Amino acid sequence: MSFAELGLSDELLRAIEDSGYTEPTPIQQKAIPSVLMGRDMLGCAQTGTGKTASFTLPMIDILAQSRAKARMPRAIILEPTRELAAQVADNFDRYGKHHKLAKALLIGGISLAPQEQQIERGADVLIATPGRFLDCYERGLLLLHDVKILVIDEADRMLDMGFIPDVERIVRALPKSRQTLLFSATILPEIRRLADKFLNDPKEISVSSPTTTAETIEQFLIGVEERDKDAALMQLIESEEIQSAIIFCNRKKQVDALAHLLKRKGYNAGPIHGDLPQSRRMETLESLRKGELLFLVASDVAARGLDIPDVSHVFNYGVPGNPEDYIHRIGRTGRAGRKGHAFMLVSPEEGESLGDIQRMIGQDIPWKVLEGRKKIDIDLDAKPKRGRRSGASSKGGPRKDAPRKTAPKKEGARSPSPKAHGRRPERKDTSGQKETSEQKEAPKQKDAGDKTPKADGPDWQIPAFLAEPPPAASTPPRRPRRKT
Repeated sequence: MSFAELGLSDELLRAIEDSGYTEPTPIQQKAIPSVLMGRDMLGCAQTGTGKTASFTLPMIDILAQSRAKARMPRAIILEPTRELAAQVADNFDRYGKHHKLAKALLIGGISLAPQEQQIERGADVLIATPGRFLDCYERGLLLLHDVKILVIDEADRMLDMGFIPDVERIVRALPKSRQTLLFSATILPEIRRLADKFLNDPKEISVSSPTTTAETIEQFLIGVEERDKDAALMQLIESEEIQSAIIFCNRKKQVDALAHLLKRKGYNAGPIHGDLPQSRRMETLESLRKGELLFLVASDVAARGLDIPDVSHVFNYGVPGNPEDYIHRIGRTGRAGRKGHAFMLVSPEEGESLGDIQRMIGQDIPWKVLEGRKKIDIDLDAKPKRGRRSGASSKGGPRKDAPRKTAPKKEGARSPSPKAHGRRPERKDTSGQKETSEQKEAPKQKDAGDKTPKADGPDWQIPAFLAEPPPAASTPPRRPRRKT
């Protein structure tokens, strides 16, 4: 099947030919005719299957029939990350170069003023992240009553990142008579609930099982102790012929530390994660696309949808906590029929997470032992060890044998009375001699009426305000002089 058989316009077919595409992918074959017919759609497609073109191509033909007015967009595309939004905007420019359509890219991390100018001039389509979109809407920059098409892309990623409440707020502000397209790599029960809530009699399409990895990717596992991961990664890098690579880490601090380590070793590497400024993130990705950067050290912000065709290797510095993230991570290599290589460093504490991944993809990933290193056995059912704080029990409370923590005594503070705590004062032997047998056998007398301590009693003192008043003076007090 060719693109001409899908019902697209001649201008769009020329743009597709200029991009070097000749045949539509399976999801494009199923999605494009339905979108042109105006139907709602629930699409399940793995990353790298041409999902973006399946909704941008028919959207361009639909929007070309009229023009947008100032602050009144006619289509909205919601993306979970700034990088994905920027990539969709590039695709829209590439496919719509023979059409006079305007777009606005609304993402955080950059100044709002240029985006506001794009909205004021009139944008046919808004490509945005949920947070920046709501920011513009709440400032009164957008009028949404003319929106005809809504695309919610990477819905499962939206769910993971906590954007679904923002998406629901956006949907409530839109007209009910609209066309809604929802795409997700996995159809979880929560995604099904959103589809039932947002879509009207949708056409459901599914291409490629989201629980399988691409056949063009060669996968390996490397067992290593957590403390030895840096050295093992360096050894692995030196043994591979790398054209360009992405190294995924589970934490942002690991991303920065590993990028710094690679630079110290003489490699051209750059970090990317959510805490970095947007301008720097875009520059880093562009350097990787141009071949100026050999290693991209990234968090999962770069795991979804980014199309960087020349990535030959993907390294997982640790096992991802979500099994589906493994598929998206290694999907950055082996694209467009190219051969890719994926390696994952696994410590004994990560055995359970590895077992979840292998059960989900339905295959055992082969192990590889680095030269000069011993094979480490990984228990796939082992629970991760959680560190215990000093002085804490397994139930979270203090241990019975843990020392009691007391506040430091302030200088000059009065010692509390033993009776204030319900304890009897301990008697101290001030003479430095041991008690004789006669003293031990002597009965202890109690005088309830006498509150003053005895000479041989404890060496603590009664507060002054409890002591008896001093005896009266011998001289009579002076009488006050009478006023005349």
